[in-house]
Amino acid sequence: MNSSNSLLCVGLDIDAARMTVASSPTLQQLKDFTRMVIDCTMDSVAAYKLNFAFFEHYGWEGFRWIEEVVEYIDKRRFTIADAKRGDISNSAKHYAMSIFDRMGFDAVTVNPYMGRDAILPFLSNPQKGVFVICLTSNKSASDLQLQLVNDHPLYHKVVEMVKDLNEYDNCGLVVGATQPMELSHIRQAAGDMPFLIPGIGAQGGDLESSVREGNKGGIALINVSRSVLYAGDQTEKSIGDAARDYQNKINSVLQNMDMTVDG
Repeated sequence: MNSSNSLLCVGLDIDAARMTVASSPTLQQLKDFTRMVIDCTMDSVAAYKLNFAFFEHYGWEGFRWIEEVVEYIDKRRFTIADAKRGDISNSAKHYAMSIFDRMGFDAVTVNPYMGRDAILPFLSNPQKGVFVICLTSNKSASDLQLQLVNDHPLYHKVVEMVKDLNEYDNCGLVVGATQPMELSHIRQAAGDMPFLIPGIGAQGGDLESSVREGNKGGIALINVSRSVLYAGDQTEKSIGDAARDYQNKINSVLQNMDMTVDG
């Protein structure tokens, strides 16, 4: 997929409450930590995902921080805005301009609940990607996503809609790692559409089954956040080792499937 020989995506969910650097780290300390994480994981990852909630918490300074992180990565790796946007078309157009044109992200996560109007404005640039939320890792996903509509779970309607919208081959799906059986079904229905798979590590998703099912006939980025960011004593070595360990485990599964990650 790139020179890192990796399908690992590290989620930059920087949470001050989990930091060991200080009891109440300053914003500058959090920024320094973020850059350290990027520096020591760069050779092991394919992408970085920024969950906007952890940045928006700091108001306008948090939005500037987002821009600084994307600037620091500087196209060396794929960047995903985990913003979960989903609004009517005029609002979605402005969200797309903010995330793609102003902040410079390569891809964004989008909530499909409001239908295709909420997705289409993000798809107009074939060079930018959209990961549409299909089936999530949280327990209450069953409240809506697994409800049957004409004998099929609601997430199946999402797959069909996104396939129909994928004119420029820049659509993907977010599929949680805690749903291995459904992950297999979604891969069969979605064809070779790329997946973003969160839920590994702290959320309890199984790495091997996620890699195996997600990459049968397509490519799946495996997102890991807390298990890398807060590994060991949170030093450069601990975090770098954790990222390399996940990279090696993912590649081992791919090798057993007779697959390799393209350079």
